[in-house]
Amino acid sequence: VQLQASGGGLVQPGESLTLSCAAPGYPFGRDTIGWFRQAPGKEREGLSCMSGVDRSRRYADSAKGRFTLSKDNAKNTVFLQMTNLRPDDTAVYYCATGKTRFGCTFVPGDYELWGQGTLVTVSS
Repeated sequence: VQLQASGGGLVQPGESLTLSCAAPGYPFGRDTIGWFRQAPGKEREGLSCMSGVDRSRRYADSAKGRFTLSKDNAKNTVFLQMTNLRPDDTAVYYCATGKTRFGCTFVPGDYELWGQGTLVTVSS
């Protein structure tokens, strides 16, 4: 199974993008879901995650107030809505799923299935 992240592109500062993540025929079910990003020369950074058990969500400080994680069970798709994008949001964005658990983490090792990444470039 391969997660497919899409929706990246080139936007100007202040604009919005919505990233999608899906795997044909793969129901996310009660998996833990996470969105991460990695900028050139930097470590992978957790942005948002959601527990499939208690539906709790977490947001990194860099994402709070600007990014929203959501899930459409009917479409087996998860989304990351991003608003007010800044140049320092430029990175490759990844979705990932992990084992069913209460709560969620930003530890990449807690996630087992990763998408191939989609590039977001914020530049004027």
